[in-house]
Amino acid sequence: MGSVQSFRKLCDRPKNTNVRISLPAVCTVWQIAMIILFGIFIRYSIEADPHWIDYRKANNISSDIENDFYYRYPSFQDVHVMIYVGFGFLMTFLKRYSFGGVGFNFLISAFGFQWALLMQGWFHSLDYTDGKIKIGIENLINADFCVASCLIAYGAVLGKVSPVQLMVMTLFGITLYAVEEYIILNLIHAKDAGGSMVIHAFGAYYGLSISYMLYRPNLDQSSRLQGSLYHSDVFTMIGGLDLKKRCTQRYLLLHGTDPIKYRSVPVPQVHIQNATLAGGVAVGTAAEFMLMPYGSLIVGFCCGVISTLGYVYVTPFLEKHLKIHDTCGVHNLHGMPAIVGGIVGAVTAACATESAYGTEGLISTFDFTGDFKNMTPAKQGGHQAAGLCVALCFGIGGGILVGAILRLPIWGDPADDNCFNDEVYWEVRDLEGTSNFTLEHQDH
Repeated sequence: MGSVQSFRKLCDRPKNTNVRISLPAVCTVWQIAMIILFGIFIRYSIEADPHWIDYRKANNISSDIENDFYYRYPSFQDVHVMIYVGFGFLMTFLKRYSFGGVGFNFLISAFGFQWALLMQGWFHSLDYTDGKIKIGIENLINADFCVASCLIAYGAVLGKVSPVQLMVMTLFGITLYAVEEYIILNLIHAKDAGGSMVIHAFGAYYGLSISYMLYRPNLDQSSRLQGSLYHSDVFTMIGGLDLKKRCTQRYLLLHGTDPIKYRSVPVPQVHIQNATLAGGVAVGTAAEFMLMPYGSLIVGFCCGVISTLGYVYVTPFLEKHLKIHDTCGVHNLHGMPAIVGGIVGAVTAACATESAYGTEGLISTFDFTGDFKNMTPAKQGGHQAAGLCVALCFGIGGGILVGAILRLPIWGDPADDNCFNDEVYWEVRDLEGTSNFTLEHQDH
């Protein structure tokens, strides 16, 4: 017990936000490590290599459309813009933290993307004949999705952590994601095409658990900066609109959330920005299943209700009683809808029949081949539920462990009375062009 008290006293020492040495040092070491690891392990796959021309001739391939790079590059563009623009601008709602929202989103994405290519490559793309990771366009798409889980987690701690803490959080987050993804998709054999479980459930509860560990009882000292302004909400809508896209089920489901958002007048922008996307999160697991159009509308409507009520009732409850401060409301946008999505996926899989899918369609949809050729839809439903449990365990357990590390007073995080403020880590100019940046300012 005495050691616990000593640890808390150590962690509650006065804050020093000076990251002029630690941030460049961490970034430099990280980048050098990435260059070395890429040089040792990463090589292009045949579809992204000039040898594709010889390969195409040798295998009588008549068109480049059979090359995954040409076929899936538009999808990669969509996902990449979603990561940098969609998530980035969705974080800009705080009145004095737009630079931090977009800039640190860029930091997480740039460094996390490289580590994700390696971690996922070791699990999924390692060529055992030469020990190299062969990457193509699919690896880039999957790495972006991996980074998305860390950006979701960032939303829970937005404005309360330093860039160095974000780097540490991303390093562990990408690692945990790669492991839980492999367990869920390969070992348990759950299907999660849109990432409700693997991306959203893990990312949300990873971030919330870290927020719990980093809870600040005196955060109300920064309450003046927690709100939004007219222009900051407009920029957030740009991010929300960029994220509102992709696949027929998701299109229907997103529109199913629309009515509930206008439950009152005047309408709070946060409900529009986030409840709009909650249905898209929920349909991820069942995106490849036969969830009928009316089912998509039902799920979308329910998630719109859950997300909106979550902002009104659940978020204050979490902060008051469980000591979890959720800056962006990721529990309402990603956490609860992801759990709904996992349940919908499990039920939809368990209820699958040959009459609805066809014999070959059932085998293809759930990949009932190889070691899983004798799998039944009812058993697949159980595997889907198990996948959701694994995602939650990795998110909560990993978040608590990483949060304990980030609680140490060595990372340069802001003081309680100066959270949600760009001036701590960014040069900010006023209307007259005067900068807040001085060496003296940076030492406090």
